[in-house]
Order: sequence, then C-alpha cells, then structure tokens
Amino acid sequence: MIKRFYAVIASLMLISLSQLSAADDYGDTLSAFEKAGETSAFFNSAYGYAVFPTIGKGGIGIGGAYGKGRVFVRGAHVGNTDMAQVTLGFQLGGQAFSQMIFFEDERAFKEFTSGNFEFSAQATAVALTAGVSAEANTGGGATAGASGGRNDASTVHGGYRKGMAIFTIARGGLMYEAAIGGQKFSYTPL
Repeated sequence: MIKRFYAVIASLMLISLSQLSAADDYGDTLSAFEKAGETSAFFNSAYGYAVFPTIGKGGIGIGGAYGKGRVFVRGAHVGNTDMAQVTLGFQLGGQAFSQMIFFEDERAFKEFTSGNFEFSAQATAVALTAGVSAEANTGGGATAGASGGRNDASTVHGGYRKGMAIFTIARGGLMYEAAIGGQKFSYTPL
C-alpha cells in the first residue's frame, strides 16, 4: 500500500514538472476562462476568485492532486493558495487541469481564505473543454480525458453552490476514476 502511495506521488510530480512552463502562466489561464462562454459573466459579477493554472493529478487505487494558485478580489491579487486532494477508490492514470473558483460574495471569500478550507466530495465542478462537456465531482466520480485545448473551451452550465462556483479545463492526460475524496486549500495573504 505504501509503495502504491509513493507511485502516485511520483506520478503527480512528473505531471507537475511537465507543466512547469505553464504553471506561472496566470494570464493565459485567466484569458482561457474569460473566453469560455458562461464564465465571462462570473468575472463581471463575482466578489473574487482563485485561479490554478495547473493542477497535477494521478492515481492507482489511492490518488492525489496538487496545485498552486493565486486569489484575486475585484481583479487585485490579494494572496496565494495551495490545493491538495486525496482520493480513494477505483482510479488509474494521470492528468493535468486548470481550475477557477469564483466567490459570489465577501462571505464566500472569507470562508475560503479563513485558513484551511475544504470542499466535500459533494462539491461539483463544470468541465470546460472542447471535446468533453460534463459535470465532474471535485472528489472524483467522473471519467476525464484530454481536451481539445484551452483556447477553444466552452461551458455546459454552472452556478454558485454555497457561494462558490468551480470550473475546470483539462490540459492533458487520461484518467478514469470512481473515487471519493475532497480538496483542501490553504491560503496565505500577501
């Protein structure tokens, strides 16, 4: 079991390292989400948002994901955030994706930035891809694959749930999962 866990961590590191050149590319990530149909309205109405240019994810039975991001309020960079995820269940593969979390109001922003914030397995993310339009659970439970690219992303639907709306764009990889878990976020103000 321990060897399997280390294999997952090694897979995540390889995915993350392969995406390092894009990891600092917040401008391109924001642009991709702004151009993706429905999310453009969120930029105009949200109190703030967190953006993760690249989150690497992998799993073989036990899975995990990790990514670094920035938090913005009314377009101003106010802090940094890290996301870590652990999942358990049937899963195999690795993938990389970008993620945006929009905060509907100050209450949702404060809840996210209050320390270690965690999404339960019930939080959902809308996948923004050219080849796939599906609702995916942030804790797993969906099949995901490579998208047509960030430049031609489109949305299916979306809305706030408990003051937050989550969107993802697949960057590459292939992963099947029927797993349960959650995402945990840490926040550091500037």
